[in-house]
Amino acid sequence: MLTHATNSQSGQTHRRTQLPVSGTADSSVGAIELMGAPMSFSRNAEIYGDNEPAEYIYKLISGNVRTYKVLSDGRRQIGSFYLPGDIFGLEMAQEHAYSAEAISDVKVLVIKRSAVDSLAERDADVARQLWTLTRCELQRAQAHILLLIKTAQERVASFLLEMADRIKVSHEVDLPMSRQDIADYLGLTIETVSRTLTSLEHSAAIGLPSSRRVVLRNPAALRRLNA
Repeated sequence: MLTHATNSQSGQTHRRTQLPVSGTADSSVGAIELMGAPMSFSRNAEIYGDNEPAEYIYKLISGNVRTYKVLSDGRRQIGSFYLPGDIFGLEMAQEHAYSAEAISDVKVLVIKRSAVDSLAERDADVARQLWTLTRCELQRAQAHILLLIKTAQERVASFLLEMADRIKVSHEVDLPMSRQDIADYLGLTIETVSRTLTSLEHSAAIGLPSSRRVVLRNPAALRRLNA
């Protein structure tokens, strides 16, 4: 079962929503997406929790999603951010290793994992597509591990370049996540993230028109930090 949450002035309310049995999709999308059913989640709603059965995979249609784990000392570690077009919820095990939460109001295509596995057994193209998705997810996780051993400035520079590349912009990035989210992704405090962004602004590597808009004034300088 999935958790579908809505916001109200008195706070969040949650209800358990049965996954639709079937859904429709444009004929131009892949075979995996054709098996999906659309669902919507409100801002900050949990899509699935860690240690819950990994019965579904998800394609993000609109909005943004974060995956995270709460550590034993109460700190939150964000594993990844997902943007429209990304597929998430792929697991090697039978349970989710992280929780997934909507950063903004989102719409996702929810796809039964067993149906995908069954189709992959019969269709080599689907099997290759599934393998490619799994490989990309593994590469992203490996890159994140390497990121966490860098200096604060290197981590922030790497993150900005990554987001610019994923959003497919060259000089101006509208970040969908908060600075606290960025800090929890980079393994830093929010104060360190803010100081580092200010330092990069003073060095003319970036501009900060607002708290979430970053202008990459000198991408080459950021790439040198990320080397």
